[in-house]
Amino acid sequence: MSNANSRYSPVAIALHWAIALLILSMIPMGLWMTAAIERPDSQALAYRVFQVHKSIGFLILALTVVRIVWRLTHRPPALPGGMKRWEAFAAGATHVAFYVLLLALPLTGWLYVSAGWAVSQDRALEVATSWFGLFPIPHLPGVAELSIQARRALAFQAMGAHSMMAWGAVILIALHVGAALKHQFIDRDGVLSHMVPGLRGGHAQAVQAPKSPWAERLAGVAVVLAVAVAGAIAARPYALPESEIVTTTAPVPASVAVDAPVTTGTATAWTVDPAASSIGFTGTHAGKAFEGRFERWQGQVWFDPADLAGSKAVVTVQTASARTGDPTQEGSLQGAEWLDPTQYPTARFEATAFKSLGGDRYEATGTLRIKTTTIPVVLPFRFDEAGGVARVEGALELDRTALDLGMASDATADWVSKMIGVRIEVSARRAQ
Repeated sequence: MSNANSRYSPVAIALHWAIALLILSMIPMGLWMTAAIERPDSQALAYRVFQVHKSIGFLILALTVVRIVWRLTHRPPALPGGMKRWEAFAAGATHVAFYVLLLALPLTGWLYVSAGWAVSQDRALEVATSWFGLFPIPHLPGVAELSIQARRALAFQAMGAHSMMAWGAVILIALHVGAALKHQFIDRDGVLSHMVPGLRGGHAQAVQAPKSPWAERLAGVAVVLAVAVAGAIAARPYALPESEIVTTTAPVPASVAVDAPVTTGTATAWTVDPAASSIGFTGTHAGKAFEGRFERWQGQVWFDPADLAGSKAVVTVQTASARTGDPTQEGSLQGAEWLDPTQYPTARFEATAFKSLGGDRYEATGTLRIKTTTIPVVLPFRFDEAGGVARVEGALELDRTALDLGMASDATADWVSKMIGVRIEVSARRAQ
């Protein structure tokens, strides 16, 4: 037998070891993060590890598809002649089981994330997925449209199957490694050299694969399905009263998301300079502080310290432009329970009453509308003008629960702080 026929191709070898290393990294990662996410001191790190875990899972899924296509189009090395028939059958079934697991594990993880329910806490938790922070990965289609009861059940079953198959993978890895070592050091038939570059092969003659490929394939698939079904059945949630499943506690919206036309103020009009102005927000997520900003917004301002009664300001923010520098956070902000820019592309602040607090300090009273909820707000700010250019700086805190933000996943502020700080910095020039 030639050396070329006694080894897997370089592509197959590279795919094998790449996937193997990724799988070996996932096992301790999964064990650690599921416990660490419940502890406040490690919650922030565990959240990031979860995102890495998901990204590696999608990488494994993609590499496995490539490996299966390569395997179907390239004949593997023949089995050694001294191998017993039952050993050959077991080897084939194990390889099939590995392929099925490498597909099923990331797919059940994807299904779990798409369900938007945290099994460990038994409550809704909507978290977006970003592949290593490079691009978003959408949830599986159709899952979000299910009822909350169905999504809860689906999450428990998906996680049960995912966890059980992960332990199944550990067992298969142990058997696979043990068999490889047996062939190398006891049988000395060169099987390990098929996949290890630089390792010399044995001298046993090769034989063709067993004549029952479909039987071994069915055996491998059956093992994985049995493990997955057992995990899904074992993880079925107990029935909750409907009152406990409803997690939204937001107030009834004070208005609908239809804004009245802007009526101009009678005070001095100002033209906002977007390049020198900003709207930022701050808070904590998983115990760690974050800062964000809105990249697209516009403001209409009429203001004069000598004519506070005629002063007015209207700011319209494009909610899809929220940025924090964390792709997963940004993806979650686009969700229906947060800013939901698909349904509600803008938020609106309108200040209709102003009061002097002395010196350069003032206070604007108005309303803030996000999605369909409108709340009264008071914005203290400083106003300074020099050479026809005004500088305004203001800050306030908003209760996100009063604005129906994140109420399905985090109504009790275990993950995201209840109070969100907002800071504005505006540079404007007197309108001509």
